[in-house]
Amino acid sequence: MKERMKTLDCRGDILAITKRLVGIRSEVNTEGERVIAASIHGMLASHPYFEANPSQLVMAPTVNDERKRYNVMAYVKGTKTESSRTVVLMGHMDTVGVEDFGAHQELAFKPGDWMEHLKDTELSESVKSQLDSGDWLFGRGVLDMKSGVASNLHLLTYYAEHPEELAGNLVFIAECDEEDSSHGILSALKTLKRWQEEEGFEYAAAINADFVAPGYEGDENRYIYKGTVGKLLPSFFITGEETHVGSAFDGLDPNFIAAELTRQISYNPELSDMALGEATIPPVSLKQTDLKPNYTVQTALSAYVYYNFFVHSWSPEKVLELLKEQAGAAFRNALDTFQARHRKFGELSGGEERKIPWEPRVFTYDEMDALLKDVHEEEYVNHMKDFKAELEQDESLDSRMLAAHVVEEAWQFMPDKSPAIIVFYSSLYSPRVALTGENADERRLLDALDAAIEEMQPEYGHPIVAKNFFPHISDMSFVAMSDDMSEIDDMIRNTPSWGKKLYVEYQDVADLNIPVINIGPYGMDGHKRLERMEMTYSLEVVPNLTNNVIRRVLEAE
Repeated sequence: MKERMKTLDCRGDILAITKRLVGIRSEVNTEGERVIAASIHGMLASHPYFEANPSQLVMAPTVNDERKRYNVMAYVKGTKTESSRTVVLMGHMDTVGVEDFGAHQELAFKPGDWMEHLKDTELSESVKSQLDSGDWLFGRGVLDMKSGVASNLHLLTYYAEHPEELAGNLVFIAECDEEDSSHGILSALKTLKRWQEEEGFEYAAAINADFVAPGYEGDENRYIYKGTVGKLLPSFFITGEETHVGSAFDGLDPNFIAAELTRQISYNPELSDMALGEATIPPVSLKQTDLKPNYTVQTALSAYVYYNFFVHSWSPEKVLELLKEQAGAAFRNALDTFQARHRKFGELSGGEERKIPWEPRVFTYDEMDALLKDVHEEEYVNHMKDFKAELEQDESLDSRMLAAHVVEEAWQFMPDKSPAIIVFYSSLYSPRVALTGENADERRLLDALDAAIEEMQPEYGHPIVAKNFFPHISDMSFVAMSDDMSEIDDMIRNTPSWGKKLYVEYQDVADLNIPVINIGPYGMDGHKRLERMEMTYSLEVVPNLTNNVIRRVLEAE
């Protein structure tokens, strides 16, 4: 496609839609999610195209969700050529909370009033300059990501009015619950599969509109992302040997092992996953605790830690292998330090050093579970089934603590209860997506993106740069998947809380497997009080870049 794309004059319309959406308080897991879904549905339902084609617009309820909430989904059929090729536009309606706005929470949803208020507050010179420029909009959701949803809405309604310019089909998704558990996009997959069957849609590409931000201070790039980082929550149940604190060296404190484990894993660049020239942020601890229910002068029986872990190319199975090695090294280091300190204390106190009786032991949950099934057979299986079912009734337990208690209970069946580390997963896996051009759809999308950037760059003063992995968790992880299902099955076997509180039909993701990129609004301080987006890029460049990619994907040979 050599002719230059038509530039859409869209800034005013998208700004108006953005302000309208921001004015609706739609924090995740609140009634506001339903309110904003109804509002977006109403906006589209009154459009002549959807009045004439009401079946092409749905407010679809989420599934496997304790809350009553909805996605808004719609599609336009192009008439330029007869084609089943389809592009999906996606973005989330929910936001994080506004506690950080303090006494001015209501202003978070009124960008004009909020910006007037900010003029009388102390701000850094850079933020003040942006506030005074007239090209930055402040408020909760302006960046993450209601301006992105507004851009997608504009493109959908543009093609609803000009289907003769569309050589294929355009699907729109405004999903709920991106900021918590992704019930929205996971439920939307059901509708996408139904439309695939009923309408014959061939999903050629998906374009997410999540926000992008500078990668470092002074970074002037505006990033486009091809694929996304994946996220796991590897977790460790650590047992020691209890003792009275007055005889500390007669036992082994699991918190001592946990501390060494965190020293070994947190911020360790050996655990950065390098792929396509880009490295993930190393893991970092998100929780570290023992499991004593109350105070005693006895050392803890067990400890529990878990870490954020990003992946670009490693499978969940590979991560467990790496962390099992790290846990073994940490255990060895902890025991060596214990022995050295015991020796030193003996020199100080005149006591006699004894050789410690423990050796490092590390199991995956799947390995421990298999061992216990072999030893105890139905007694173990039935007990754990009943125990887990009872735990799942406790609404105060999230999937992470539920998993810890399941492992803790299973440990009671171990024939050898000498100190050990059990490694497992305890939360949702957001799959990694790597676009490598290995199939025709991926190559078509990557070529379209490169051509769109090349065409748009002269119209904008800052570099537009494509990178391989969106660096944050997003719903992109649930429309495509680079893992195969055998790797997913291994992850599930090592997730003790899998079931009522934690369940994802990854097969739906694998079945659709739509190549996905992110073209989103640019700004700063997402999830913070000074959340803001640059309007020229977000309201002009983003929709035109997105439209350019849509047209090229649908019209490619």
